[in-house]
Amino acid sequence: MRKTPQGIGLLSALSTSTLALATLILAQPALAQVQPASNSRPMAVPIAHGVPDAQDVPYPGTIGLQIDATDLATGAFRVVETVPVAADAKELILQLPAWLPGEHGNRGPVAELAGITFEAKGQKLAWTRDPVEVNAFHIPLPAGTSEVVARFIHTSPLRDSESRITVTREMLNVQWEKMSLYPAGHYVRQIKVRPTVSFPQGWTVFTALDGKTQSGSGNTVTWAETDYETLVDSPIFAGLYAARHDLGHDVYLDLVADKPELLAIKPENLAAYRNLADEAVGAFGARHFDHYDFLLALTDRMGSIGLEHHRSSENQQEPKSLTDWAAYDWDRNVIAHEFSHSWDGKYRRSAKLWTPDYRQPMQDNLLWVYEGQTQFWGLVLAARSGVQSKDVVLGSLANYAGTFTQTAGRDWRSVEDTTMDPIFAARKPKPYSSLTRNEDYYTEGALVWLEADQIIRDGTGGKKGLDDFAKAFFGVRDGDWGVLTYEFDDVVKTLNGVYPYDWATFLKTRLQTPGQPVPLGGIERGGYKLEFKDEPNPYDKARMADAKVLSLFNSLGVTLDKDGKVTASRWDGPAFKAGLVSGMQVMAVNGDAYDADKLKAAITNAKTGNPGAGRPIELLVKRDDRFVTLPITYADGLRWPWLVRTAPGTAPTGLDKLLAPHASKLPVGKAAK
Repeated sequence: MRKTPQGIGLLSALSTSTLALATLILAQPALAQVQPASNSRPMAVPIAHGVPDAQDVPYPGTIGLQIDATDLATGAFRVVETVPVAADAKELILQLPAWLPGEHGNRGPVAELAGITFEAKGQKLAWTRDPVEVNAFHIPLPAGTSEVVARFIHTSPLRDSESRITVTREMLNVQWEKMSLYPAGHYVRQIKVRPTVSFPQGWTVFTALDGKTQSGSGNTVTWAETDYETLVDSPIFAGLYAARHDLGHDVYLDLVADKPELLAIKPENLAAYRNLADEAVGAFGARHFDHYDFLLALTDRMGSIGLEHHRSSENQQEPKSLTDWAAYDWDRNVIAHEFSHSWDGKYRRSAKLWTPDYRQPMQDNLLWVYEGQTQFWGLVLAARSGVQSKDVVLGSLANYAGTFTQTAGRDWRSVEDTTMDPIFAARKPKPYSSLTRNEDYYTEGALVWLEADQIIRDGTGGKKGLDDFAKAFFGVRDGDWGVLTYEFDDVVKTLNGVYPYDWATFLKTRLQTPGQPVPLGGIERGGYKLEFKDEPNPYDKARMADAKVLSLFNSLGVTLDKDGKVTASRWDGPAFKAGLVSGMQVMAVNGDAYDADKLKAAITNAKTGNPGAGRPIELLVKRDDRFVTLPITYADGLRWPWLVRTAPGTAPTGLDKLLAPHASKLPVGKAAK
């Protein structure tokens, strides 16, 4: 307060205690307000699950599904779905598949559905999206409703950044699970559907669905009634330029291409695919399909895919992969891999990965069997059949092994833990995948199964191998194309039936325990060793050339695109330690404008024993709008992985025998027609 004469007189009259109290009140007026006892603390609202669990009971009636796939300009699929309902039903719950087979995670593209309406008796019905399971739609039903008509559009991606492209001017891919709804509360095998699709005029249509009929105009196709599980498992490839080849064993190669000349596969190369059918049936010893279709798109316009189904597979290869056979040797493994899945993954499936519908979450713990052994068989069958050369297959194995020598993430994360990656990582790129790991159950799983094969060969004097496991595990009940589930102990029991060994410890150590040595046992038992050379093996060389990238993962620890942009940096590698990470662009090498050859020459020159040894490799790099020079200390030269034969003489080693053709060993009557 101000010291006025009146104030001085007043203060004189006050006692000391009164003065202190007055001073406190005037100085801190906020203390006069009432303070709460504690901060607000809400309680959780219980989550109400409004979608019922699936029951193994038939859904009443047959769903009519009509898809208009003729709009090539927008790529939009227009859907009309007629769903019968029980006479006393008060609500219908329709849902888009969420947990998609082969994707190993929740991938249902509900964001791509638009223009959704439901009607009954010509009247629009109100609907609400389930607040917990957002791919489900609740539709209250007026009394007397016998069927509900759903109309919606699947807005197919037009750019890679939006997701995988499925429609071009020359071809399209119908994946039923992305453009159909199914009623909740039932096993999908208990839901009947009659599908119809309209295609562009003059296009050829391929699918494993049965009972095909076409309209008089030829562009509308209807198939016989089927169950929803089989429908989802039977996608369509259709195209303007198409061809079909009989491979024997009721297996067909169905081709669609960007241009008609890309279909011109030479007879001797087509024979390799006939060999593949022979080799696969011979290896597994049974068929779990009544007929099978390789759906193969020869294109760089429709998105890349390799997706397994029980009686077919969706595959994409580079446009010239069949006509320029030698140059695209590296690109042709997808067919052999996906075919193997008919036995491993579709027929035999881990119990926790099988689900009754596409709502129940999948548990991916045994994907090192489902995908790891399939990766193994894909390489083996490709080499045996001639779909890929032995040198390229050896290069693939070398690539796997070499990569794992540089993968820091193996110290803390097991192979089995990577089987959960499709669920929580959703297959998106990672900043440092060498530290975080990716879905390594594919490639490290393949190396572990290679070691298992060679252990069996060694222990039985070459009389048995993983072929015997395949027949005992996957080749049971010839002709059954249902699903036969298994657990870890079933795998161990079957292995022990082929060759007694401590397989449980072997698998738990190699696959469930982090910090293990690089799995080179199969390579070394097979008469080879991992060695690094200053030139890429045939697989790496062709793959880099096609992608226009320079992979220096095993040397400098970095991968660059054609413009010198860093697309990957190996954790704790020489480039990483110097500060070179993803997103930067290398502009110059030792003062000269960047190109791949100059960088390779600089690495070679800096190698111990060469004139430039001991001097850092200087890179001028750009990050955002800033330039900086990074000196990288590295003296080990260029390094690409190879498998080099160690066995003396020329006799076939265990690995040679594994990759050699086996079709001549087929039982009588099993050879291709």
